[in-house]
Amino acid sequence: MSLLRIPLSGRRVACLLGALAAAGCATEEAEWTSLFNGEDLTGWTVKIRGHALGEDPARTFRVEDGLLTVRYDGYGDFADQFGHLFYEAPFSYYRLLVEYRFVGEQAPGGPGWAFKNSGVMLHAQPPETMLEDQDFPISLETQFLGGNGTEERPTANLCTPGTHVHMEGALVEQHCTESSSATYHTEEWVTVEVVVRGDESITHIVNGDTVLAYGQPVIGGGVVGGFDPAAKPDGEALSAGYIALQSESHPIQFRRVQLQRIAPESR
Repeated sequence: MSLLRIPLSGRRVACLLGALAAAGCATEEAEWTSLFNGEDLTGWTVKIRGHALGEDPARTFRVEDGLLTVRYDGYGDFADQFGHLFYEAPFSYYRLLVEYRFVGEQAPGGPGWAFKNSGVMLHAQPPETMLEDQDFPISLETQFLGGNGTEERPTANLCTPGTHVHMEGALVEQHCTESSSATYHTEEWVTVEVVVRGDESITHIVNGDTVLAYGQPVIGGGVVGGFDPAAKPDGEALSAGYIALQSESHPIQFRRVQLQRIAPESR
């Protein structure tokens, strides 16, 4: 499948969804803001499948040596306890930079497809609207994958729990679309940047290279279970939402989670 290519030049002024947008845009490019403070999980709320919002009895998400870390040493069997760590505010137009690395061994009972598999969810539904047994938030996932030492396994792919997107003007209903990135087999740090422009366009960049682009996301489709039907109005444009980091059974660490607000394109 050929991929859309969206220019990355011309960084513009910043607008944040909500109060700052109402006040107008700054006249200069916004600074990068760290969503993770390097000390604790202030500003973040966890949702683990099978548990109420805010409950993380096995300390899946924690801070170790200044790194936001996902571990499973408090689990017996993983038992499909997929988790998501939500940032406290929704966004619409922004750049997100995430620096991550996979570490250690997959949790016992983790599904085969979840080996060195994690990601960051964009335009996600509000965490308080997720039901206790819901597996994934309705969202767009920038999927992080690590290599197994032999096979090609690109990262910064797109997966779409409860959503669809458009590529080159056509609706894409398949759940996951591979990027053109390299495969990273070791526990090296990988930098992913995502440029999000509401419901207009989204671009994935890995270590400085554009690897995937799409646009016009809408709610729809499957590959999400246990949700409240009221939270899934199929066909509705997806122009804003929450950011959430995943726990899918393989340990992962995040060194940077930074956001830069950008302005909507002029029309």
